[in-house]
Amino acid sequence: MNTTRITALPAPAAVPARVIAGLLVLLSLPVTVAQAQMGQPAPKSETAIAIEKALASDIRTPEERARDARERKPVQTLEFFGLKPDMTVVEIMPGGGWYTKILGQVLADQGKLYVAIGADRLAPRLKEWKLDKVAVAPARGELKPSGQFGVFRSDVIDLGVKDADMVLTFRNYHNMDAATRAMLNKAAFDALKPGGVYGIVDHTRRHMDPGSPEIWRRVDPVLVIKEAQAAGFVFEDYSTLHFRPDDTLQFDSQRASLSSYSDRFTLRFRKPGAPTR
Repeated sequence: MNTTRITALPAPAAVPARVIAGLLVLLSLPVTVAQAQMGQPAPKSETAIAIEKALASDIRTPEERARDARERKPVQTLEFFGLKPDMTVVEIMPGGGWYTKILGQVLADQGKLYVAIGADRLAPRLKEWKLDKVAVAPARGELKPSGQFGVFRSDVIDLGVKDADMVLTFRNYHNMDAATRAMLNKAAFDALKPGGVYGIVDHTRRHMDPGSPEIWRRVDPVLVIKEAQAAGFVFEDYSTLHFRPDDTLQFDSQRASLSSYSDRFTLRFRKPGAPTR
């Protein structure tokens, strides 16, 4: 009589409790967070999609496009500030309209863009760019020479807008003397609704550097924070988006060796109070 020997199978190894706990946490996360942790890109936000559409617009020049990914990073910068397509936004000193072309399109359908201070020269171009909905704010602020090259002063600054969601200025803060910067910060504060955002990007000066003609375009970010707080703002966050490790902060931001791509600070402030939007 043959006897069949039955060998017991080994019991399955116990799954460590910490592994089970980790899986449960992952399953409980929102889909976007779980995707990010698993190495999958999160879906693009409505804002990012709108900005990318604006970046592809034919109103932008090849020279403007060339600065997108390498230098100015508009999608990441505007998302850091919290831009939404239904906001009311004020852009201070818009220059040649690099950011105006982007913001004007993103805000065209649901929001509103105002350009203020030094914006009159941009007005004739808005129709040409099909940005008819962008308004030149009835701002007050005549900039006059301060006696220092490239730096201006004003007797009064008023942005001419109330209840804005966001006020932005890109690489202009260094163009004003201390008294005018104080008025600018107060004007931004007054233009915003409670909970509104004030965003500043500018060329970085080494902290406590007394300055020289060589670095007049640079400004100490610690000083900027102090001045904005003096106007009533809460310093909320900063971004390293525009950090450039090979910029030693010793030379003018327009030096050929920097290829017009300086190290820049990106600061976000908020007007105290609960958002009303």
